Amino acid sequence: MIRVRDLVKTFEGFRALDGLNVTVPRGAVYGLVGPNGAGKSTLIRHLAGIYRQDSGTVLVDGTPVYENPVVKARIAYVPDEVFYYTQASLMDMMRLPRDLYPSFDQACFEKLAGAFPIDPKRPLRKLSRGQQKQAAFWLALSQRPELVILDEPVDGLDPVMRRQVWSLLLGEVAERGTTVLVSSHNLRELEDVCDHVGIMDHGKMLVERSLSELQENMVKIQLAMPEGKELPEGLEILHESRTGRLRQLILRGSAEELSARIQAAGPLFLDLLPLTLEEIFIYELGGVDHEVKNILL
Repeated sequence: MIRVRDLVKTFEGFRALDGLNVTVPRGAVYGLVGPNGAGKSTLIRHLAGIYRQDSGTVLVDGTPVYENPVVKARIAYVPDEVFYYTQASLMDMMRLPRDLYPSFDQACFEKLAGAFPIDPKRPLRKLSRGQQKQAAFWLALSQRPELVILDEPVDGLDPVMRRQVWSLLLGEVAERGTTVLVSSHNLRELEDVCDHVGIMDHGKMLVERSLSELQENMVKIQLAMPEGKELPEGLEILHESRTGRLRQLILRGSAEELSARIQAAGPLFLDLLPLTLEEIFIYELGGVDHEVKNILL
């Protein structure tokens, strides 16, 4: 669905995107993660057709996005900061996508009134930030897009509405094969909904895999070794902490292989624990350099 190759974008001498490559399969829910300043929002604005790249390609189904209204008509974009005209209501804003996008579904728009408890005739400027986000999702879903691009999508929504929005989006993925690309700092939430993940840093893609592959390539192990016994050589240890004789390791590799190698060394205790997406994110970025530091101690 999405194919980005060698994408470069520079702002006043600062290279925000530095030869970036991204591949998003059709029908995927793709989580785009990275530290602040990694270039996620810059990439998203290229995918939405807002920015023109300095070099490289940005394609949706093999077709360039920038200045291509046919491709843009298949894309719905919900930014972090929702745009609306000063005096406009949701009903006013609805007329724009209705007139521009052939796929806009008026029946769907009316049906979604049951999902979003806001007054569509009230000026958007008088709504809370969370209600404005609801209005943006209402319009985006009514467009019946093939690709939905989300930048910090549920920021400002209460827990019930967050669940409502994700239920609607995942329903579109399951029923219509909609592709969703979402950038968020809420890694716990992404872990529940994404099947593919891309981790960015300094304008480059560090790793891009299915979530299951990421989780299979990194292992958290708790163990205790007998006095004088050492771990097998050649382990790729990303992080280690100790509490007495109990050691906790983050290792790169498959759980089955690593467990067999360590068992052969005769540990007193060995337990394999699942890694969260947040832990994978930290250690793919370089481990201890990205952990929380207590500078007051």
